[in-house]
Amino acid sequence: MLEQAGIAVEVMPSSIDEPTGQGFTDPRHYVMTVAWLKAAAVAPRIDFGLVLAADTVGWLDGQVIGKPTDVDDARRIITSLSGREHELWTGVVLWNRPDDVQIVWQECTRLACRKLSNQELDDYLATDQWIGRSGAYAIQVDSDPFLRIVEGSLTNVIGLPMESLRRQLASLGFFV
Repeated sequence: MLEQAGIAVEVMPSSIDEPTGQGFTDPRHYVMTVAWLKAAAVAPRIDFGLVLAADTVGWLDGQVIGKPTDVDDARRIITSLSGREHELWTGVVLWNRPDDVQIVWQECTRLACRKLSNQELDDYLATDQWIGRSGAYAIQVDSDPFLRIVEGSLTNVIGLPMESLRRQLASLGFFV
C-alpha cells in the first residue's frame, strides 16, 4: 500500500516478541504498545529517516482477537465473529530520526460478519487465507463476501490506515 501511494520504503523487521493481548483491557493501549515496541526496536538502527511501525488486532467481547494458532483456532475465531459486529484496531507510530519526534495514534474500523454456514466456513478455511491474520481473515476489497465495513477505513482493515497516515505525514512536512 505504501509503494502504491508513492512512498519509498525499506522493510526492517523489528523481531520483537509481541504480547498476546492478555492483561490488556483496552484495544487502543494494546495496539499502541505493540506498534511502539516495534518502532523502538528499529529506530536505533536508523541515523536519519522516518520509522513507520503498526500493529492491527481484532477486538470482540473485551478481548483481543489474535492470529489463529492452527485451523481449529481459526474455526473458533471465525465462528465467534459469524453473524456479529466487531472492531479492528490499528496502532501506528511515526518516529522521526535523529530528533526522535514521535507521533502515535490508533484507528478503529467496525465490521459486520454475516452468518456463515458450516460449508462456507469449511471452504474458507481450506483457502488458508486465515493464516497469520488477526481475526483469521484478510479483507482486500470493498465487496468482501463475508465482511462489511460498518464504520471506518477499508485501508485500516487491509493493514494500514492510509488516510490518517497521509495526514500525519503532512503534519511532519512529508507530502504524499
